[in-house]
Amino acid sequence: MPQIDTVIRSRRVVTAKGVIPASVGLRGGRIAAVCDHGAPLPGAAEIDLGGVALLPGLVDPDVAVHAPGQPLREGYLETDAAAVRGGVTSIAVAPGGGTGPRGAPTAITGEAALKAHQAAAAGVGVHVAFLGAVTDRSTSADLAELRSAGAAGFHCSLSDGGAESAAPIGDEQLRKAMVEAAAMGAPMLVHAEDPAELAAPGAPGNGALLAARPPRAERRGLERVIAAMRVAGTRTHITPFTAAECAALLGAARSIGAPLTAHTCPHYLCLPAEQVPDDAPAFRCRPPLRSAANRDALWSALLSDSDSAVRTVGSGHRPGTGVSALSWTLPALWTAARRRGLGLDRIARWTSAEPAALLGLAGKGRIAPGADADLVAFDGDAPHPVPAGDPGPYAGRRLTGRVVGTWIAGRRVFPAPG
Repeated sequence: MPQIDTVIRSRRVVTAKGVIPASVGLRGGRIAAVCDHGAPLPGAAEIDLGGVALLPGLVDPDVAVHAPGQPLREGYLETDAAAVRGGVTSIAVAPGGGTGPRGAPTAITGEAALKAHQAAAAGVGVHVAFLGAVTDRSTSADLAELRSAGAAGFHCSLSDGGAESAAPIGDEQLRKAMVEAAAMGAPMLVHAEDPAELAAPGAPGNGALLAARPPRAERRGLERVIAAMRVAGTRTHITPFTAAECAALLGAARSIGAPLTAHTCPHYLCLPAEQVPDDAPAFRCRPPLRSAANRDALWSALLSDSDSAVRTVGSGHRPGTGVSALSWTLPALWTAARRRGLGLDRIARWTSAEPAALLGLAGKGRIAPGADADLVAFDGDAPHPVPAGDPGPYAGRRLTGRVVGTWIAGRRVFPAPG
């Protein structure tokens, strides 16, 4: 065997075959070999993790990178640092609808905006894919331009566009965009709350937000999305999916062959509305956190069978406008999953393999020969108290599981080499 750059051994390597003891050889930024735990590999450096698990790096398919008014470059640097602390090695950047300094729009609606994001992301460690915005003004030429300039897929909202550059779209525009995306072989990610079922919150608290955005808004939005995609045949991914009562609607669409899947977030799986302080902005997301009964039903939908429509779990990171928790996806999800008797193989499927497949990132999301050497060492038994000053929804909570190492393209990026 040719010389290996690095050998990582663990008694708990998470592969497509399950969690196994193995040695993983890295060479030239890729995984060169996955062998028996004690197999001799000619490596220049060797790391023995013992019982600490080795997982494929997380792939987060829907991440906002900057707060309103923040310079794009600063947002990318902060997002990169948060990602690698949490074992996230690839992100897909939501197109956004806010503004940068001096009111410059940042939504990725055309090639110029995409190039601005690409320039701002240059040199960060994490792999960055970009999603193009579909708005009420998008044309076929706009979408083709975005795709040719490197967009991995498209993102749209039926509600709450948040800015003129990212306005919500109607049914006709949705169908047209889906036809274009299908022709280009690109996935369409959709925020599917129907604006006709939403109301202005009657008060500033989280309870009022929940009352203003009921589950029926997601149901009506899903019905619209399904009607459009049945015409277009587009790979469509609902992000985020929170109203568990709509899981049957997702399943029915898949049963007739519709290529429809959905994404949810750890905060919807971990934090029921009954446990949320009403006046705490760290929990203010759209759709809102729902009841404990909904949380349990959402877990049931996620675990329903091997062909569940709810296939990906990621942070839903929205700095400045919603939940900010990119670093906590893995420990928060593992804390809840372990209580349900689940294993790290399930976690890796939801957070790595499935989102990589959605975005067409062929080298990501798995530990196998030929794959990119994007890896995370995760101590699933370590207590992990979240600092009280953390800006996200887990502040002050005691989670279980700690990321102790992150590699991107075979290079350790966390902790940073001394």
